[in-house]
Amino acid sequence: MKKVALIVAGGKGFRMNSDIPKQFLLLKGTPVLMYTLEKFSALDEIILVLPKTQIEYWENLCKEYRFSIPHTSIEGGKTRFHSVKNGLDRVDNNSLVAIHDGVRPLISTKLIDNLINETKNGIGVIPVVPVKNSIRKVNAKISTHVDRTNLYNVQTPQCFLSDDIKNAYTQEYSKKFTDDASVFESNGGNIKTIIGEERNLKITTKEDLKIASILF
Repeated sequence: MKKVALIVAGGKGFRMNSDIPKQFLLLKGTPVLMYTLEKFSALDEIILVLPKTQIEYWENLCKEYRFSIPHTSIEGGKTRFHSVKNGLDRVDNNSLVAIHDGVRPLISTKLIDNLINETKNGIGVIPVVPVKNSIRKVNAKISTHVDRTNLYNVQTPQCFLSDDIKNAYTQEYSKKFTDDASVFESNGGNIKTIIGEERNLKITTKEDLKIASILF
């Protein structure tokens, strides 16, 4: 079965206080996004979803850094949901698709393989890591303790058979869709979790970039 990586990179850099979108910031001298794509280079195809205004900039970066990993860049949508939907339109039927955040460059190829190997018809597979901090639910002026025993942080890539996830994305957009698993589940799909990696962090702030540099 054909294996496809769908990399979604729609960052604007607001939380970084940077004019450069976070996926293009330098990590050890190379744009973050290039490391991410490299981790999926063993798959049969890579589809990269970017805002329309960033595609030319990315293509120029690829020339500047002589980045040669084959991939197809396509235009995203107004939300992550719409960007993934656009990307899925380019994925062949009867494929396996791994949907990943472009700003998670430290994912291991071992975790990618584990997720792919567990994906089956009607079952999406996602990586999670246990919540470590104490949790409180805050409502107006009242806060209450939440038992963290069965709580996990969700990561990407999230893996599905292409026909299953394409069908899920025919639903109307809803704000409750925070990731691909929530879209899939809303359409009747089942989600299997496997333990992810603490180092598979999502780079959204300057502090994240510093941590990633150390872990790298």
